[in-house]
Amino acid sequence: MNALIDGPDGHPRCRWCATAPEFLAYHDTEWGFPVKDDHRLFEKICLEGFQSGLSWRTILAKRENFRAAFHSFDFDQIARFTARDVERLLQDPGIVRHRGKIEAVIHNAARAQELVALHGSLASFFWRHEPDAGQLGEPQTASTSEASISLSKTLKKLGWKFVGPTTVYAFMQAMGLINDHAQGCVIRSKAQQARSAFKRPHAARG
Repeated sequence: MNALIDGPDGHPRCRWCATAPEFLAYHDTEWGFPVKDDHRLFEKICLEGFQSGLSWRTILAKRENFRAAFHSFDFDQIARFTARDVERLLQDPGIVRHRGKIEAVIHNAARAQELVALHGSLASFFWRHEPDAGQLGEPQTASTSEASISLSKTLKKLGWKFVGPTTVYAFMQAMGLINDHAQGCVIRSKAQQARSAFKRPHAARG
């Protein structure tokens, strides 16, 4: 199947961005552009965990509600959540009310703090797992990769939850660790320019 579709401006884009009205802006301005803000990185890996078994459209539609419920994914604040907060969140109709996923976000917040203590930032840890160009296959032809499998295993060893290889691959696509825009997509070159100009964070020296 052709991976491209003409956008409203007549330029070709990844076909998936036409499957829901709200996907176009997300595709054009966020997906595949490199991110080094720790809260955004933590938000995305949490939201990908919430997406497990659901559609990204469902999660994207609720994203602002998730941000309000989880203090803009400030993991230092979330790590202090208690059982009372879990019960509060389970009553919040604006988010996905799944006990295991909610508890995983709180649990992972503490793991995020541990990574920051070791590496200086989440960004410095995650960007260490950026794959070499030679490791990448044709865009949008896989749901996992060697790099996502490796990162998933590392996160699980560190105690993270809801971080399987498919979840991690979607995280890497969205946060710009790879440029998975389809060949010929008008945004692919823009994402690549952003990646070329992006200053990779370095781990703190200890």
